[in-house]
Amino acid sequence: MSILRYVPLGGLGEVGLNMWALEWDDQVLVIDCGLMFPTEEMPGVDLVIPDVSWLMQRRRRIVGVFLSHGHEDHIGALPFLIRRLAVPVYGTRLTLGLVRGKLAEHRVLQEADLREVAPGDRVQLGPFRVEPVAVSHSIPDAVALSIETPIGRVFYTSDFKIESDPPYGRGTDMERIREIGREGVMLLLADSTNSEREGHSGSERELAEPFEEIFKSAPGRIVVATFASNIHRLQRVVGLAARHQRRVAVAGRSMQNSFRVAGELGYLDVPPGIMVKLEAAAQEPRLVLITAGSQGEPMSALARFAGQRHNLLNVAASDWVVISARPIPGNERTVHRTINNLYRNGAERVYYSERGNVHVSGHAYRDELREMLSALHPLNFIPVHGEYRQLHHHAQLAREAGIDPSRVLIVSDGSVVEVTADGMRVTSENASGLVFVDGLGIGDVEQVVLRDRRHMAEDGVVVVTVGVDRERGGVRQGPDVVSRGLIDPQMSSELMGQISAAAVAAVRSCGKHPELTLVQQALHQSVSRLVWNKTHRRPMVVPVVSEL
Repeated sequence: MSILRYVPLGGLGEVGLNMWALEWDDQVLVIDCGLMFPTEEMPGVDLVIPDVSWLMQRRRRIVGVFLSHGHEDHIGALPFLIRRLAVPVYGTRLTLGLVRGKLAEHRVLQEADLREVAPGDRVQLGPFRVEPVAVSHSIPDAVALSIETPIGRVFYTSDFKIESDPPYGRGTDMERIREIGREGVMLLLADSTNSEREGHSGSERELAEPFEEIFKSAPGRIVVATFASNIHRLQRVVGLAARHQRRVAVAGRSMQNSFRVAGELGYLDVPPGIMVKLEAAAQEPRLVLITAGSQGEPMSALARFAGQRHNLLNVAASDWVVISARPIPGNERTVHRTINNLYRNGAERVYYSERGNVHVSGHAYRDELREMLSALHPLNFIPVHGEYRQLHHHAQLAREAGIDPSRVLIVSDGSVVEVTADGMRVTSENASGLVFVDGLGIGDVEQVVLRDRRHMAEDGVVVVTVGVDRERGGVRQGPDVVSRGLIDPQMSSELMGQISAAAVAAVRSCGKHPELTLVQQALHQSVSRLVWNKTHRRPMVVPVVSEL
């Protein structure tokens, strides 16, 4: 008997990494393909992407990949997937425009089969019939997805807010959504990002007055940092700059790419003559600098500007800075560090989430989540997109809205959920994990590597190199001791001597004809014990033993 299976590969329990699949009768539809930026517990990692091993086992049965919108946490892992999987990719015009740039950067654009869709289209992919439905979000061309399956409809809100008439782009098509609700929804998968926040997310129109006041009052340069994909916010800033006779420069590769793609596709209207190259921006007294880095990323244009490390333009006295974004959970410290540097290095005013009404969210608050639940009144509900507490609060909302508690399910990445007319059941199968991208390496950084990196970062490392006499035992060469991150080298000569003596004693204790494994263990235990007794630190001890 055929069973519909829902398989989340990312996005449940973390912010980002959004990717999931539906399986029916051995055919698979993939929705979104996002990445996540590393947390502080992932030293040296550049990106985190979903583990797609489950998909690779079914690669010949995948009917397509459908994208909901062009944010990194929904399309950022696509280049890594395209390298391994030749299937059609569907998305709206701007979404595919951003995807093309990303694939070209990774040199896989020629391998991609990209197919444009628009709200109201209906695309048949194997047993799945997919209809994009317009929703309002912080990027144009965002859509929810209504997916008809052989046993009922699955509705995926993706990222959304309920704003019927936004100043830019399409509003959320609640008329069509209510119609879909009347037709019947077997399973609803809904955005949980703001499930803890009461009320309504607000309109982009609410920013008109505070932004107007800033542009009217700022005596010198204005710096605006926001997400590169927030085309609506970029349009507001460009329009204000034109009205107040200011010229505009753009900093940051992601921001420059978004400007280019959105302009070429007609989603961003830039008046002629307003733009100035970044190389000449320092000579513009009434400059508006639009920059990436609203999340405090250490190497972003804003962080370098704030820390006086940018090669072309740095913060100066009388600058007014607007950080028009809310920190993603986990990024608060890096954002605050950037704000501190802006003030420390001369900025006159800095507006951010705790100071000044300069941002509205692109994600629905609790009142909007209630309205979506009421419009669709699904038979089954699974909250998606969020950390566990956010999924929990959204599930609670669904129960309060009248959905049978037995049909409300919180699941985690890698779960395999069977959906039938009788309800939902989580199987024992696990379908996913995390893949760490470190430089050119993809998937070659495992949890044990991260553990070792954290260990070295916290307590340092000691490397002990010895040559052992293979016949008589004992030390024939060395020991040579090198430490990093343990103690000031000028203060460590006595400790290094003690480590050398402990290493010699450890080798001697192994007797004649010693096994290298036993020598390594003895060195590790002896040196670790000595360093702990002397410093109360536990560095990573690396014994390097050779036979002579």
